[in-house]
Amino acid sequence: MSATAEAPTAPRVPGWRKALGKARSNPTTLVGAVICLLILAAAILAPWIAPHDPAEQDIISRLAPPGGEYPLGTDQFGRDILSRLLWGARISLTVSLGAIAVACVIGGTIGMVSGYIGGRFDLFVMQVMDVLLSFPSLILGLIVVALLGPDLVNLVVAIALTAIAPFARIARAPTMALKERAFVEAGHALGYSHLRILFRHILPNILPEVMVMTSLWMATAVRVEASLSFIGLGVKPPTPTWGGMTRDGFENILDSPWLAVFPGFAILLLVLGLNMVGDGLRDATDPKLRNE
Repeated sequence: MSATAEAPTAPRVPGWRKALGKARSNPTTLVGAVICLLILAAAILAPWIAPHDPAEQDIISRLAPPGGEYPLGTDQFGRDILSRLLWGARISLTVSLGAIAVACVIGGTIGMVSGYIGGRFDLFVMQVMDVLLSFPSLILGLIVVALLGPDLVNLVVAIALTAIAPFARIARAPTMALKERAFVEAGHALGYSHLRILFRHILPNILPEVMVMTSLWMATAVRVEASLSFIGLGVKPPTPTWGGMTRDGFENILDSPWLAVFPGFAILLLVLGLNMVGDGLRDATDPKLRNE
């Protein structure tokens, strides 16, 4: 072997893997991830760990305080609060995960294509996104649910619509910068299709920013779903939802405060965990915070 032979270089690590690696070393991110995983596990295992049927009524035990057979007490119909919290986590996670997945795919694709094509097409698309951004998330979700009706699918559609524009914006900016890079020009020279360049070469490089947006907007989706349920535009009773349970608890807030406190705390805990994960991912992907 020649003495002047170059040493083999280490394989290039994708940006999103670097971000996850750095996030794992952040204690705040780990705490947030543990909170989210515990709530996710509780939602998945609800049929097995819930002590009672969430819809089962026991008028004799109505408004029972926490303790004994009912660790978190019962509501005005004698339904177990703990069981309803566990089953309600399924609604919050299903709506938030579904809505943000839809918004991430649609909004991210719109942003990438708009930034890649540029010109008048990009100007028109971004003006449409600006119109969507002009509506507060809760107001836009309220309008959509009021028009389509309160059910699970319509909740997902409503919240996804509020998040499409931010995902389009977060995907567009790095795409516009990356399309001028040498590896994209090399792809054009090699005859690669635009779709291959977009989804094989540009997409992996913008995933860190998209991951941060996903975790932060999942927290927003949880809040919007709880708010819509609180005003009666969520999933219809008797299906338990955290927002609906909080609303029902306000009717007896002075005599039985646990009815509103426990579901409110559950919403707070999930939103806190998602925000902690998002902050950790943001720190891991920000070059200024990494001193790069």
